[in-house]
Amino acid sequence: MEKAEFEPVIVAFCCNWCAYAGADLAGTSRFEYPPNVRIVRVMCSGRIDPTIVLSALRWGADGVLIAGCHPGDCHYAKGNYMMERRFGFLKEVLNHLGIEPERLKLEWISAGEGGKFAALIRDMTRVIKDLGPSPFRRT
Repeated sequence: MEKAEFEPVIVAFCCNWCAYAGADLAGTSRFEYPPNVRIVRVMCSGRIDPTIVLSALRWGADGVLIAGCHPGDCHYAKGNYMMERRFGFLKEVLNHLGIEPERLKLEWISAGEGGKFAALIRDMTRVIKDLGPSPFRRT
């Protein structure tokens, strides 16, 4: 598959209280961003098990975004801090597997940051297009 015709698939795990609401705001505000993202609503970014992220990549996602509440604003007190620690572990695992670390991103998005969500998806899509298809992508 040539890079010119390559359209990446990005799986976005968004916390229910902030990031998902930010994604919803991006849609209702009609902010433009590529349709490459598949949003998975989770109650808290701290509930995302690293194996789920690795499974998303294994099953063909070209990139994974984890989006949660800003530090100090987590509805479950420390969920985003837990994810921040897991994120470091995930980066090490990807490096060990020979997968570019740019395929995985962690961002804090509040319910009022629809513009930030749209800009993030545009940027991540561009980065993944430059990298090309995931090594696990089935053709």
